[in-house]
Amino acid sequence: MIKKLLIAFATASLLAACSEPAPPPPPPPPPPVQATSFMVFFDWDRSNLSSQAENTIAQAANAFKTTGSARVTATGHTDTTGSPDYNMALSLRRANTVRDSLVRNGVPASAISVIGKGETQLLVQTGDGVREPQNRRVEIVIGGATAAPPAIFSDPKSYCKALSDKWREYRNFQVDATTAAAIAQCDAGNYAPGIATLEEALIGAKIPLPAPGYRWPGRPYTPA
Repeated sequence: MIKKLLIAFATASLLAACSEPAPPPPPPPPPPVQATSFMVFFDWDRSNLSSQAENTIAQAANAFKTTGSARVTATGHTDTTGSPDYNMALSLRRANTVRDSLVRNGVPASAISVIGKGETQLLVQTGDGVREPQNRRVEIVIGGATAAPPAIFSDPKSYCKALSDKWREYRNFQVDATTAAAIAQCDAGNYAPGIATLEEALIGAKIPLPAPGYRWPGRPYTPA
């Protein structure tokens, strides 16, 4: 008799569980932010901003603010005058100038990626040595994905490696005994002198530091 009662109780519990409504499905993820692009142009062999460029950057900053949080990419370009090495550095200076203006207009520095393309991606195809105004530009792209949180380097080893990788990324065409020695210091475990030299070199070349950087004791971190 007890066995029958237990079976009946189990059956009733099972039926009750089956009769409960299924939980609602999770809400769909929000749609990705549609990318919006802006173009900033420069005078020949210059990286300073005109008033028109400042207005365009202000519009880009306002577009960023409407997204809440989005990735921003500033990609610098040049025309075909000058050497490829010089143009690569010039394109990066232009992109960093736009980045700094975006920050002044309220865009978080951690949301901005800076890229230099030199003369490798012409908007208007020309031969070598042609001063084409539309090729002297920075393209600002906003949206497409939520901005990734910045990497945090909690130890000098990882930060020293990040600085070395950043210098190699932007200056792989340049042989520099000072920075080569600093990279060697990082590889050998002498992090303090390697970090100091590489930070100074990157800032001097207007290349953004990995952010946020490793905070040495007693030394405040200042983003690039």
